[in-house]
Amino acid sequence: MVTFYALSEYSQDPPTESGRVKIAKGPLYGLDRIRALAQGEDKVQALTRNCRRDVDKFFDGDYGEVAALILAVKASDYIDSEWCENGRGGIAACDAYSVQRSEKIPATDKVVTIEYFLKFAIGKGGNLVLVVSCHMS
Repeated sequence: MVTFYALSEYSQDPPTESGRVKIAKGPLYGLDRIRALAQGEDKVQALTRNCRRDVDKFFDGDYGEVAALILAVKASDYIDSEWCENGRGGIAACDAYSVQRSEKIPATDKVVTIEYFLKFAIGKGGNLVLVVSCHMS
């Protein structure tokens, strides 16, 4: 049996096994609350090394861009909820979304629709959005 410590506000029935564990009753967090938190300065943080790498790769490390994606999420973008590990013994109950955004490609000035995959939670203290995944689908 693995002992994890909860990093997310939602902490009911944490898993006792490693790996992906789905949470049946989601979404876990209200989008209005997530959006309100994401508007605060320094309130969006990457929870995993892979997420930090992807934010650096796709957004030049600009968490304001990640917050803008979170603000664009609609209820219909919801995929599922699952427990996610941070690689250091912490877990967070996360909601996953797929959001589309129109972006201009600098080299061609062409506007294209890009689909992003986001997975996030509200931190245990209730004042941060913890992002586990933020990458192109």
